[in-house]
Formats: sequence, C-alpha cells, structure tokens
Amino acid sequence: MKQNIALYLMVMASLLLAVQSALAQEKNIKDVSQKIEKLSQGLVGRIGVAAQEIGGDQVIAVNGDETFAMASTYKVAIATTVLDRVDKGELRLDQLVEVPPDMYVTGVIALAETFPHPGIKLSVANLIEVMITESDNTATDVCMELAGGAAAVTKNLHRLGITDFRVDRTTRQILMDFYGLSGATPEIVAEAIKNNPELVIAQVDPNPDFEADPRDHATPLAMLQLLLAIDGGTAMSAESSKFLLGVMSRTRTGADRIKGLLPKGTSVAHKTGTAGGIANDVGYVTLPDGRRFAIAVFTNSSKTPVADRDRAIAEVGRTLYDFYYLTAKDK
Repeated sequence: MKQNIALYLMVMASLLLAVQSALAQEKNIKDVSQKIEKLSQGLVGRIGVAAQEIGGDQVIAVNGDETFAMASTYKVAIATTVLDRVDKGELRLDQLVEVPPDMYVTGVIALAETFPHPGIKLSVANLIEVMITESDNTATDVCMELAGGAAAVTKNLHRLGITDFRVDRTTRQILMDFYGLSGATPEIVAEAIKNNPELVIAQVDPNPDFEADPRDHATPLAMLQLLLAIDGGTAMSAESSKFLLGVMSRTRTGADRIKGLLPKGTSVAHKTGTAGGIANDVGYVTLPDGRRFAIAVFTNSSKTPVADRDRAIAEVGRTLYDFYYLTAKDK
C-alpha cells in the first residue's frame, strides 16, 4: 500500500513539474511575442512574425495568421517547385535554359542590364542562384515557367499542406500592377521608373491598393511551414534542400534585416522581399551551439524611412536569436 502511494506521489510530482514547465515556456513565448510587438512599434506600419526552432515544437507568432503581401519572398516557393521537378527527374540542375529578350524584366540587378544582347543560356542551378541571391526578376520568371506557372507553384504548396499561401503572378505582372502600368512592356516600365520621379517615390511609399490585392499573399505561419518543409525533407530531397539552403546563405540583399543586429559571423540563409511599403525577410538562423531556427518576418504598409523598416526586422531577428539561445542555456 505504501509503495502504491509513493508511486502515485512520484507520478503526480512528475506531472506537476511538466505542467509548470509548460506554463513557464508558454509565458516565455508570450513575453517574447510582446517584446517583438513593442520593439517594432513606430518602425513599421504592420508586422507579422512566425518562428520555430528546427526540431522543436513551440511556435512564436505575432499576427501569424494575418495575410501579408510577400513581394520577392515568394521566390522561395518558386524555387521549391522547380527543385521538386528536379527530384522527379523532369529537370536537371545543369540543364541549360534559354533566356530570350522578351522575358527580360526590370529589377535592381537584372540579367537584362548585365546581358543586353540575345543569346543567354543559364543552367537551372544558376537561374535559382540569381533569383534568390540577387532577387533577379528575369531569372524568377524563367523559373516560374520551369515550375509550370503560378498555379503549379500554389498546387505544390497545397501538396505540402500549406494553404494560406498564394502564388498568382509573374514578377513582370506584379510590377505592372504595382506601378499601374498593366499591359506595358518591361522596357516601358524601366523607362517610366527612370523618368518619372513619382514612380521612384512609389518604390518606397505604401501602395494601399496593391497591398489590398489578395494575390501573392501569405501568412507568416504559412511561410514558416514552407521553411520547415524545405529543411525537414518533405518539400524536396535532402540533396535539393542542401542546394537551396546553400543558395539562400549567399543572399546579397537585406544585410540590415534579419542579419542586421546578429553577432558578426552568424550564419543566415534567407530571402528578402521589398516593394513600396513592404519590407520582408524569411529564412534560417544558426545559433552558436549549432542549433537553428526558421523565421519569417513580414512588414507592410510602412510610411517610415527604409532604415527603420530594416531595423524592425533586425530587432525581431536579434530578439529571437537571444530567446532561442539563452532559454536553451537556462534549461
């Protein structure tokens, strides 16, 4: 009888500790979420965050189920679909693909500006490389075509169980809609941006109509799902995952975003997105002990200076870095 009572008390004590631990963890997550909201106030118009340690089960989210315009972060989904086709044997990474002049799209760093003459052929691997690392729009639309179109990308997301994530347009179509130049050629868009000061201003000012359009939107939690699926082997093979993470680790855009306040040398594999009042960054951060976490930060509708928007994302990155690293050390 005494043994049964002792066993019962041990079980109850164990359950009590587990409950206390769960409540403490829940409080920690609530605290860090509130800290993120407070730090971003005044720096951006609207923010959405979702993060999770790789291999963990606790999700940190701020407005995680609200939809945001993704801008170029949607290129991760395009790359995922292309690599799924590689895994199926329908494409090869070393396969050369022609990039005809009629597919040229204006951008910050565009193939069209680097190679003004016809005759470009790039491998599938190199197209993904510049799409992610330079956010090249021409390469993106070629990759979209290789993926089978926007509908095929969304279908692939649904295959992974990701539903709050829409891919609807090529980057050319997105630019036409953003600048109100539907039907214009890429050359006309580039010329318009060059010659019209109001369009240049529009590149950093919020565009309410564009953001209200539900196309090419996702929730932070949906983007987090995609990041975890890429890393976890459900979105693609281990080899393709290693390839994509390697590409994302070489991203040249957004140095002041997720990476902005992290310790020097911190490994970050990510993809940025920018348009008007939109500044986004999604990817993976490696902690000093080798653990990693996935992070998605969307900010829309910002009227603040660009530096403030980047700072908000950097604050989120550093807050989560400290949370995941320090809480593990306290265990």
